Amino acid sequence: MRWRTAAAAAFVGMLLSPLVLAGCGLTSGSPMVDDVRPGSVGQGLPLKGADLTVTSKNFSENIVLGQIMGLAFEAAGANVLDRTNIQGSIGAREAIRSGGADAMYEYTGTAWITYLGHDKPIADPQEQWRAVADADVRNGIVWLPPARLDNTYALALNRANEKKYGTRTLSDVARLSRTDPGAVSLCVESEFAARNDGLPGMAKKYGMRVPASSVQKMDGGIVYTQVSGGSSCTFGEVFTTDGRIKAMNLVVMRDDKHFFPNYNAAPEINAKTMRKYPAIQGVLDPITAKLTDDVARELNAKVDVEGEDPHTVAKDWLVREGFIREG
Repeated sequence: MRWRTAAAAAFVGMLLSPLVLAGCGLTSGSPMVDDVRPGSVGQGLPLKGADLTVTSKNFSENIVLGQIMGLAFEAAGANVLDRTNIQGSIGAREAIRSGGADAMYEYTGTAWITYLGHDKPIADPQEQWRAVADADVRNGIVWLPPARLDNTYALALNRANEKKYGTRTLSDVARLSRTDPGAVSLCVESEFAARNDGLPGMAKKYGMRVPASSVQKMDGGIVYTQVSGGSSCTFGEVFTTDGRIKAMNLVVMRDDKHFFPNYNAAPEINAKTMRKYPAIQGVLDPITAKLTDDVARELNAKVDVEGEDPHTVAKDWLVREGFIREG
């Protein structure tokens, strides 16, 4: 996620150069030295003696996921090098492809559209993941089963307006726009307002009637504040796993016609690493299965709203869920 535009794909070739890659942080990194033991994962230390490097992009959710992965490997006996927090999607992706890093959590929609060059997403999440996994074999990348965590676009509103208008889905919002035009006003980022896979496409797909005078364009962070207040706009563009949704008690509208691409998080592993350490899948599968939008919102809020360290957030969650133990 966070790298979705078709225009972005045009820069892929440039960004894959070794010099740029070095500039993405792959010359730095530090070992994880936590005192952790197996819990429900890692029993028998199936990765004992393995040297594994984990990476991530540089936004909170992906950093937390990278830390979760590294701590799980560590508890399973691996020596783990932490090279998370790489700027942009392309640098982290290329690290996995080239073997500069061994594993990360990536998003299926990002891979399908940005890396693999497709224009149209696949509506079914499992089919989308399978198509990505099959296509990425030629790139030397293995995709393990995805999480339910789906960091995609959505519209949200505050509890008072949700109670007032009773909307649950984007179809409900479209119906409201036709029956009570004054009730539907939108706060969105400029990019979302212009892109066919944003507001124009969504309005067309659902038959929404929202005049330009009812659409306010603003910075993404301000959208959350305005929607929470509920006076300047009824609905706002959000990312489904953003921690501010939980912190501000917003209600997310369900994309019942599956307009937006699926951005399910899934482990992306260098193929050579996977062949050498097949036990990686047994370590990660139970953890990935527990990752939902609600879990992501909770963990993201701890970082973005409460200011906690991503490593601490990841470790506390793994211990609480019983995946690993301290000491």
